[in-house]
Amino acid sequence: MSILKEILDWAKGLAPWQSDAVGRLFINETLTPEDYEDLYALLKAEHGIPDPKGRIPSPLADDKIPTGAQPNVDVELVAIKNLANVNAIAENQRLKFGPNGLTVIYGDNGSGKSGYSRVLKKACRARDQRELILPNAKLPPGKAGPAGAIFEITVNGVAGELKWENGKAAPQELSSLAIFDSRCARAYLDEENDFSYVPYGLDILEGLADLCRQFDGRIKAEQTQCLVDKTIFNELAATQTVAGKLVGALSAKTNVADVEKLAVLIPDEIARREELEKSLKADNPKEKANQLRLLAARITQLAKSTAEKLRVVDGTALAKLKDLAEAYHTAKAAAELAANAFKKDATLLPGTGDEGWKELFEAARKFSQAAYPGKTFPQLGDDAPCPLCQQPLNEGAARLIRFEEFVQQEAEMNARACKKALAENYKPFEAQNLALGFDDVLFKEIEGLDETLSVAIRDFEKALSIRHKAIITACADRAWDKVAPEPASPTVQLQALTGHLTKEAEELEKAADEKARAALQSEFNELDARLKLGKSKAAVIAAIEKYSLAAKLAKCASAVKTNAITIKSTELAEKVVSKELADALNYEFKALGAGNLHVSLATRAVKGKTLHKLKLELPQAMNPTDILSEGEQRAIAVGSFLAEVTIGGGTGGIIFDDPVSSLDHKRRERVATRLVQEASKRQVIVLTHDVYFLSVLMEEAGRIGVVITTQSLSRRPEGFGVADPKLPFEAMGTKARVGALRDMQQRIAKLYQDGDEPEFRKQTVDCYRQLRIVWERAVEEVLFQNVVLRFRKGVETKPLVRVVVEDDDYKLIEHAMTKCSNYPHDQALMGGVAIPDPEELLADINQLDDWRIAVVNRTDVVAKRRKACA
Repeated sequence: MSILKEILDWAKGLAPWQSDAVGRLFINETLTPEDYEDLYALLKAEHGIPDPKGRIPSPLADDKIPTGAQPNVDVELVAIKNLANVNAIAENQRLKFGPNGLTVIYGDNGSGKSGYSRVLKKACRARDQRELILPNAKLPPGKAGPAGAIFEITVNGVAGELKWENGKAAPQELSSLAIFDSRCARAYLDEENDFSYVPYGLDILEGLADLCRQFDGRIKAEQTQCLVDKTIFNELAATQTVAGKLVGALSAKTNVADVEKLAVLIPDEIARREELEKSLKADNPKEKANQLRLLAARITQLAKSTAEKLRVVDGTALAKLKDLAEAYHTAKAAAELAANAFKKDATLLPGTGDEGWKELFEAARKFSQAAYPGKTFPQLGDDAPCPLCQQPLNEGAARLIRFEEFVQQEAEMNARACKKALAENYKPFEAQNLALGFDDVLFKEIEGLDETLSVAIRDFEKALSIRHKAIITACADRAWDKVAPEPASPTVQLQALTGHLTKEAEELEKAADEKARAALQSEFNELDARLKLGKSKAAVIAAIEKYSLAAKLAKCASAVKTNAITIKSTELAEKVVSKELADALNYEFKALGAGNLHVSLATRAVKGKTLHKLKLELPQAMNPTDILSEGEQRAIAVGSFLAEVTIGGGTGGIIFDDPVSSLDHKRRERVATRLVQEASKRQVIVLTHDVYFLSVLMEEAGRIGVVITTQSLSRRPEGFGVADPKLPFEAMGTKARVGALRDMQQRIAKLYQDGDEPEFRKQTVDCYRQLRIVWERAVEEVLFQNVVLRFRKGVETKPLVRVVVEDDDYKLIEHAMTKCSNYPHDQALMGGVAIPDPEELLADINQLDDWRIAVVNRTDVVAKRRKACA
C-alpha cells in the first residue's frame, strides 16, 4: 500500500475537520490564511461553537489520490483522444504514446502542451493540480461543458478505453500511472538542526501536526478571554442561600433557566422582603453590623478602584505617552522632509514617496524574488524586465536603486520604528475603561453618610474620562496644554469612611442578641439574595456563557493534540525510511549529476524506541533553499521520484512534464540518460518544450538501443494541441530534414507556376537557409557520425571507426555551403541576386541526399574493414 493510500485510510478515522485538512494539504501542500480560518471554524463547530458562515468539512476522498503501483498489474498509456473543453485544444485529436520504451511529446510555448499536461495530472490524480483546466475562452458563455477526454490503455496487455470527465472521480486504473511532481520530496532543517529528507506523502502529516500546534496557540489565546471575574459575585456567593450557592458554584453546567427563575420576585415576595427588612433592622443590631461591614467592603473596593483608575492617566502615564508621541511626530517630520526632497525630482510622478507608492515598491520587491531568484533586488541589471510593467528597465535600473536608497533612509526607518513604539502603548491606553464600575445604590449610600464625598466621587470619575480623552487627542494633534490637570483622588476620604463604618460595626456586634429570630433572618436572606441576583442576572448569565465557551474550547484543545499524528508519522517513517531508500536516493543523485548530495540513515533511541530519519549531509548555516541551487532542488525531486518508484515495485508507466525546465546543459544530459535507462524497463513518457533536451533524449535512446516514439504538438487553424508524428525541423535528423525540404520545394514550385513572384522568392530564400542548416547537421551526423555535437559536454570516440573525410567531401560541402549562403540576404529578396528556379532547388536538395546516402554506405564499408583489422 502506498503512503498516500495509507494516509487516506488513516484520515477516514479522523475528525471531519482534520480529514478536510489532510485533503487540502494533499492538493495544495501548504495552507492559505483562508484555509486556516475555514479549518479553525470547522474544529470549533464540531465541539459546539457555531460557525456564522455554516462551513461544512470536505474530507479527502479515495478518488483524489493515486493508488500507486499494484503487484502484477502493468498499466500502459496508449493514447489520449477526443479532448473536449480543454483550453483551446483542437477537437478529434489523438495523441499517441509508445506502449513501451520512451515517448517524447514536444510542444513549444503556446502549442497546447500544457492542456494535455493538466489533463494527465487530473486524470492520474497527481498531487499538483493547482492549474485549472479552463474551457475555450472564445466560446459563448454557457456553451462549454466540463473538460473531458478518452484514454486508451492496456492493463497487463489487454486493451481498453476509459472516459475521464473533470469534476468526477478519475478512473482508478489511470492512478497507477506515476506522474513526476516537483513536490515529490523536500529537504528542511529539523528541530535537531539536521537537513532531513522527507519522502513523498509524509509532508502531509507534518503539515497537519503544524496546523494543530498553531490551533493550540489560538485556543489558548481564546481561553484567556473566557476568564470570569468572580469578585463581582462575592457578596452574593457569601450568603448561605439558594441563590448564593448557585452563584458560588457557577460553571458551564449551570442551568440558565434556574437563574431566570430565582432572579424574579413576584409582588408578594417583594412586599414580604421589605417587611422583614424593617423588622430586622430595628430589632437586630448584629444584622445592622453585618450591613455596615458589607458597605465598608464595597467602599474599600471603590477606594481601590479610584486608585487603580487614577494610575491609568496620572503624570507618569502622561509623560510616557507624550515622549513616545513627540518622538513619533519628530521622526515623521524628518521622514517627510526626506520624502519632500525626494519628490522634488520633476521626473517623478506625483505621489512618489507616499504610502501608496511604498506599497507598490514593496510589491515589486516581493515579486522580483520569484521572478529573479538569482538576483538581489533592486540590482536587476539594465536589460532585465521591470517586475511591474515587464518592459526592459534600461535607465530605469538606476532609478530602482535610487528608490531603494530612499526607502532604506534612516529617517524613514526611524519613523516606522517610532510609530510602532507609540502604537504598542497607545492602543492599550485607548482601550482602557475608566468607569469606576459601581451602581447608583452605593453612591446613594455614601451620599447619606457624606454628601460632599459622594459629589467628589462623581466629579472624579468625570475628570478621569475627560483627561483620558484629552491625552488620546493630544497624541494626534500634540495639544498637550489642553490636557486637564490630574484630578484629586477621593481614595483617602473613602478609606477614612471605611474605618469609621468598621468601628461602628464592631460596637453593634458587642451589643447584638445571638438569640435573634433566625427563621426570619433566613427568610429575608433568601429573598434578598434573589433580589440581588435579579440585579446581576445579566452578568451571571454572561459568566455561564463564558464557562460554557471555555469548556468547548477545552475540548478543542484536546482535539488538536498531536500524539496520534506523531504515532502515525513514526509508523509510516519506519516503513519507508530505510537504508534501501537511502541507497536508491544516493544512486539517483549521482546519476543525475548531483553527487554532492548524499543521504545517510540516522538512527536515535527515544524512550526505548528506535527512530530513523534520512539526513542530507549539507552545511547547516542556512535553509536548504538558500544552499541548494534550483537545479539541485529539481535533481532532489527527480531523483526522489525515481527512487521511490523503483523501490515501490511494479513496472507501470511513468510520466514527466518538463523535468528539466530549470537545469543546466550538463544536468539535462544526465537526466536524459537516466530516463532512457528507465525506459528500457517500463513505459516512460516525457512532455517537453526544450528542443535540446528532446535531441539529447533521442540521441541517448539511439545509443542505448531503447525504442523511442516522438510526437509534436502545434497550433494550427483548427486549434491548439494538434498532434503530429513529425518533429519540428530543428529536432529532425538529416534524412527527415531532407524530406521536409522536398515538401517545401513542392510548395515553391506551385508558387512559381502560379506566378506569385514575391512569395516564390521569399520561400526559395528561406529554403536555401534551411538547406544550409541541413548541411551543417549532416556534417555532424553523417560525416562525423555524431562524434562531436553542439552543446554536448564530451566527444564520443567510438563512432570514429566509421569516420572518413575525403577531398570530394570537402569540395562538395564547401561548394554547397557557399551557394546556400549566397541567397539568405536582403539583396536576394530585393531582386539583386538571381534566385534559382524550382528545378535547380530540387537538384541541390537531391545533391545533399545523394551525398548522404553515399557517405552512409561508405562508412559501413570502412567500419567493417577497420574492425576486421583491429
